[in-house]
Amino acid sequence: MIENARAAGFDIQKRTIHDWIARGLLDQPVRRGAGRGSRPGLHSVNQRKLFLLLLSKREQMPKLPALALVPLGIWLWWGEEWVSTRQALKAFRTWFGDGARSQAVCHEAALRMQDQLDHPLASETARTRFVRLFEAISYRGRMTDSDREELETAARAVFEPPSVFGSTFILRAVGPSAASITVDAVVTHTTAMIAAMRALREGRLSEESLVQARALYRKSKHNYAELRPYFAAQATAPMSPLFAERTLGEELNNCGKDLLLIAGLLLTSPRAQQAAANAS
Repeated sequence: MIENARAAGFDIQKRTIHDWIARGLLDQPVRRGAGRGSRPGLHSVNQRKLFLLLLSKREQMPKLPALALVPLGIWLWWGEEWVSTRQALKAFRTWFGDGARSQAVCHEAALRMQDQLDHPLASETARTRFVRLFEAISYRGRMTDSDREELETAARAVFEPPSVFGSTFILRAVGPSAASITVDAVVTHTTAMIAAMRALREGRLSEESLVQARALYRKSKHNYAELRPYFAAQATAPMSPLFAERTLGEELNNCGKDLLLIAGLLLTSPRAQQAAANAS
């Protein structure tokens, strides 16, 4: 591996390879022989190609969590011939880190969600409350039943202000009918993300669960690719950017978050569990 790297013009140390194996950027080498005197292990041709790709990407993505998206994305799209599920799970954990998120990142996520939910007649008090709750739940990485109820109430006050919807019993939906944003959808997705974050942080996400999540990821991506042009034509601001076609780089940058959401839905949604069973 080191010889291949240096021949390609990269200065690399042996400890870097060991560190990358531990973090899932590379897989374990295949051992040759057994017992004492066995020869050093070898990496497959595809792993050697992955190694050179990672080295070429390291200047653009110097931090290991970002670099870990490369093997994770390859496993998602091309499978075990390139990256084993064992390696992909390690890479997923490396991308996620220890589950800690800065308060600034959580605040920005809360503001983006509030922008999507916002109704022009919602009060500033309602908006502030929603942002505070969403930020706190994201930052803690856990959500109790009480938190869920409070978040739903806060989201509804922003999305369906009582001054407009209070006496109508109408539930608001924004965006294309088959992919609309509703309060229920926001709470469901938030619940799923928190469940996946906890499972990944606590080491409860298994290789089998990850394979199920990949099956549902591939199926949902295929279905979305067929429907995206329709969604994009139907969506209006501020929903329009949500249905823009992603570049390959954008797909790679988002694959960790997409997989995290699907893994969470498999933990919390019987409907997603059935869809994954059908996709397998």
